[in-house]
Amino acid sequence: MNRIPQVNLNDYLTGDPDSKKKFISDLGKGFSEIGFIALKGHLLNDSVKESLYDEVKNFFNLSNEIKSKYIISGLASQRGFTPFGKEHAKGRNVGDLKEFWHFGQYVKNEPELDNKYPKNVIVNELEEFNSVGQKTYELLEETGRHVLGAIACYLNLDEKYFDKHIFNGNSILRAIHYPPITQEPDKAERAAAHGDINLITLLMGAQGKGLQVLSNNGEWVDAIAEDDEIIVNIGDMLSRHTNNKLKSTIHRVVNPPKDLWNSSRYSIPFFLHPRLEMPLNCLETCVDKDNPKGFDDTTAGDFLYQRLVDLGLVKD
Repeated sequence: MNRIPQVNLNDYLTGDPDSKKKFISDLGKGFSEIGFIALKGHLLNDSVKESLYDEVKNFFNLSNEIKSKYIISGLASQRGFTPFGKEHAKGRNVGDLKEFWHFGQYVKNEPELDNKYPKNVIVNELEEFNSVGQKTYELLEETGRHVLGAIACYLNLDEKYFDKHIFNGNSILRAIHYPPITQEPDKAERAAAHGDINLITLLMGAQGKGLQVLSNNGEWVDAIAEDDEIIVNIGDMLSRHTNNKLKSTIHRVVNPPKDLWNSSRYSIPFFLHPRLEMPLNCLETCVDKDNPKGFDDTTAGDFLYQRLVDLGLVKD
């Protein structure tokens, strides 16, 4: 396999039964075999995408003194700014070569839950930063809801199975800046090999080389999206819930060739998380004598906490 599978969300949304059936089959095959697909027909329009990139670049061009005002202590980096080198992959103690910003859920019609989630942080220096961040968040969340609907159909579940679990879920929109590399990295990469924590990830900004996916035969495959595509991959929560029927594939962002060290890279993943109380117990339909239950019962909240410890963002 020299590239990840491509599918078009419009085939799922048009209402044509044959197109929808083929989309579900192709999506499921891609997620079962390599855990990644390239998605056309998503809901994120060019205007919003370009505005977000402009605002993200404006933020990371602010001075370190200004950016540091938006480091929010005690939240395990769930909101606001996380500085360069703070996060590392599970099993490593070398920080990744990145800095990032987190937008969180915009809770609807649940005041009690709204009080439990950390508040989104307002960047006073940039008038449009937060509004375009919210717009992007909501469009990617809705795109993700449709993708999960197709996944539910592939798993022979009710098409709306995931809806109650992701409504006002704990999802995160992360804007990442990989700054220019100024000296020989000491075993550090822009993002070391890792699996994502959440249900699915929807990634903007994979149009150039850098993101690589570990294939079943142990080879690193470049995951490069076309201009009108986003990358979607399975996270550890969904892999666990499906007893590894859908693959949470190890991936990384490699450092560029030395002649491109002076260039920045921007990447914007949407980590679609469920509500914290969602059970991640293996689905009965994904367990049989040939595929015995492979994971202990847990909830999304407990699983997330342990992974934040593994990433160095929470001290256990």
